[in-house]
Amino acid sequence: MSRHRHDIVDTYQGLMAFGFSREEDERSLIVFMQKFSDDDMMKLICSRLSDEEIGDLVDQITGLMKTHLTEEEYHRYFLKD
Repeated sequence: MSRHRHDIVDTYQGLMAFGFSREEDERSLIVFMQKFSDDDMMKLICSRLSDEEIGDLVDQITGLMKTHLTEEEYHRYFLKD
């Protein structure tokens, strides 16, 4: 059984739009990120990213996690320890 879930992208019925409200932005970001992280999408785009773009993306995401997650949350929700 998989430890990772991407359920919302398959069930969400609302708009994927930004700028209307904080709540809509949060829901849209979840759908956006789940669509972006689809296995086929990631295989396609990763093969086209430069080394610098890969490094920048990893730095941005890890920076957000360091800023907004405790170490316990990082291990529980990201690493799935």
